[in-house]
Amino acid sequence: MTNSILVRTATAADKHYAETITTEMAESAKVRGTGIAKRSPLYIQQKMEEGKAVIALTPDGTWVGFCYIESWEHEKFVANSGLIVSPLFRKTGVATEIKRKVFELSRQKYPHAKIFGLTTGLAVMKINSDLGYEPVTYNQLTTDDQFWKGCQSCVNYDILMSKNRQNCICTAMLYDPVEKAKEAEEKKNREANAQNFWGRSLRKDNKVFDRWVRFKQFVLLKGWKKKDEHTDKPKKNAILSFLFFW
Repeated sequence: MTNSILVRTATAADKHYAETITTEMAESAKVRGTGIAKRSPLYIQQKMEEGKAVIALTPDGTWVGFCYIESWEHEKFVANSGLIVSPLFRKTGVATEIKRKVFELSRQKYPHAKIFGLTTGLAVMKINSDLGYEPVTYNQLTTDDQFWKGCQSCVNYDILMSKNRQNCICTAMLYDPVEKAKEAEEKKNREANAQNFWGRSLRKDNKVFDRWVRFKQFVLLKGWKKKDEHTDKPKKNAILSFLFFW
């Protein structure tokens, strides 16, 4: 199904889908009985014009799904918000493709920003986890008042405020590029250490590898057979010979 659906960065030419998108956002929130930050068609159109949104369409132009980007605290934090998929195309995998595309777009536009999200959906949590997000506490998210004002239209807003914006029904998830870079470097070092077990990499040093193979063949096939019944000289000589050439 997703093979025939185009998932791309939205443009100003897509503004006529804004009304459909915001209507579906509101209807979806009602069905789930959970909150969602309400957005106007004009706001969605602005995101399209700025190139800060991803849209999914069928080849004939039927709207399939949408998600947009918001930045906070002078681009220190970025949120991928408003993920919505048309009921006709749910459970097809398109939500995953939209999330991946908007995540890539966020990394391109804001390479140093922490990307975060608030969600009550298990499917979205799974997608976020696959992209590298980690569950975090609310105090690790942006402190920008404008972001939290966006929650005022949520049915759970009173719960959020009663917890001093430190907890709510939604699960907070965060992708930290600095932490991910550290993890990648640590993994690289571990792999390098494993490859250089004997002070060099057997995979990359053909001469060493060849000597190792010949030593094993000599010891296992010949060396042990010639061993004197009362001495260990052949074994010792084989080992000393190997160490010399190594």
